[in-house]
Amino acid sequence: MAPVGTLTRADLAEALHHQVGLSRADSSKLVEQILDHMCEALSKGENVKISGFGTFVLRDKGERVGRNPKTGVEVPIAPRRVLTFRASQMMRDRIVSAG
Repeated sequence: MAPVGTLTRADLAEALHHQVGLSRADSSKLVEQILDHMCEALSKGENVKISGFGTFVLRDKGERVGRNPKTGVEVPIAPRRVLTFRASQMMRDRIVSAG
């Protein structure tokens, strides 16, 4: 299997620069604006759906009892809100065919 890398904001901005022809500064600014808009929507409790890519969903998890695996002591875990990502079927198909 090929070595796994990480796609960064700079990589996205560079791709915009090369493929769309925006300046590097404009590309970077656009990536930041998109990510800021997504973060703002999620912080308001809205889900974010990107067609053909996937959906970022907020879930409220209730309080539960956890256990320290080392000592076995039960500890209450407070209720919290978590962010999950569900890939679209198109994205899943692309991942499977690439692997």
